[in-house]
Amino acid sequence: MGLLPLYFFFLFLSVSSGEFSSQVGVNYGQLGNNLPSPKQSVKLIQSLRAKRVKIYDANHDILNALKGTNLQVCIMVPNEIINNISTSQKLADSWVETNVVPFYSTTKIRYLLVGNEVISGSPKDIWPNIVPAMRKIKKSLKAHGLDKIKVSTSMAMDVLESSFPPSNGTFRSDIADSIVRPLLQFLHRTKSFYFLDVYPYFAWVMDPKNINLDYALFESRTIKYTDPVSNLTYTNLFDQMVDSVVFAMKRLGYPDIRIWIAETGWPNAGDIDQIGANIYNAATYNRNVVKKLTAKPPIGTPARPGWVIPSLIFALYNENQKSGPGTERHFGLLYPNGTNIYGIDLSGKTPDSCFEPLPKPDNNEPYKGKIWCVAAKGVNETALSSALSYACSQGNKTCDPIQPGKKCFKPDSLFWHASYAFSSYWSQYRKTGATCYFSGFATQTAKDPSFGHCKFPSVTL
Repeated sequence: MGLLPLYFFFLFLSVSSGEFSSQVGVNYGQLGNNLPSPKQSVKLIQSLRAKRVKIYDANHDILNALKGTNLQVCIMVPNEIINNISTSQKLADSWVETNVVPFYSTTKIRYLLVGNEVISGSPKDIWPNIVPAMRKIKKSLKAHGLDKIKVSTSMAMDVLESSFPPSNGTFRSDIADSIVRPLLQFLHRTKSFYFLDVYPYFAWVMDPKNINLDYALFESRTIKYTDPVSNLTYTNLFDQMVDSVVFAMKRLGYPDIRIWIAETGWPNAGDIDQIGANIYNAATYNRNVVKKLTAKPPIGTPARPGWVIPSLIFALYNENQKSGPGTERHFGLLYPNGTNIYGIDLSGKTPDSCFEPLPKPDNNEPYKGKIWCVAAKGVNETALSSALSYACSQGNKTCDPIQPGKKCFKPDSLFWHASYAFSSYWSQYRKTGATCYFSGFATQTAKDPSFGHCKFPSVTL
């Protein structure tokens, strides 16, 4: 190789390294009614030393707040308009012209996701339209000279039907050929990334007896797992999960598509019946995963040693309007008032010894005892009444004891009637996926709310 070609080879590497760098970013969710303004939020993101940020839409206030910063930005086409965009180039053009073109010159929009975990949480009629929508968005970007923006979509681990051992990673049979293969073809052709949401917390919670907590937190120094087929040795759960996707893609004929960690994190709190969700574990996991992902030279995974893995930590804030179990509202690095839940540096450069000591975990073992679901204090009475009506409308004699003249009617209080109804409903339907949430109007308690002859139903763990 002559000097001139060699020069351009290294120039290419230096230019590419910026795009594929190991710098860590953060997911900026907005499902809270008490969050700082976009301008304040951008300053907080910078204070965490993040280099990238992903938002779950194309919020113009946020994009304006990001103008002039050095933060790489990932925006998103909402799931609910994928079907329409997939069949209309005009609509795709309009979306790009409204949400990308006006901001591109001053805001570093570099990634555009068409949908968020569509396979996991959206109606099946949207699934086949993910890639057609991606194609139309990509065509529109190209027409506007915005080829540098990589287009993809995000996938959770539940798109796999097998992930253990990692070498047996296989996409679900209902989506492998119809959805995933066209997606991989698009990513390969456009040199884009497979955006993966990977949460060792959820894998550990499903099987805490057989998966060591330290192995999930990157804290194990002695536990190792050797894949019997690939003979690759694993020292943490994160690598196992990522490599199961690597092998799944390889099984479909795409061994080299790069993976981008679109979300990873650990909850800092949760409900009484959710183990391991605490500040100590959240700080430990996120600090350790940042160290791994920012290491120089890059560590990669056993299946891809030395590969750079771009990544985004979930999430910037605890978001109080997210539905589901308590952990869903407690993945933040920051409280809604902007203060740190625990010390963390997303550049990976600050030693752990420089942070304040962490509170010792007190829920790493499953809770044993009874739990009740009661009305939260201080909530809007009209909304609480609606939640009560919902619980009572589900049948199965959920609210019979609080009818006039029955043993739980008195005290005749909206708070107590709702508390009984929530406990009754949750105790009956928890096994089928019901949560003690009721749009934020309920909370779990280990203190028996029963009074007099009225015994509140409970869940026993």
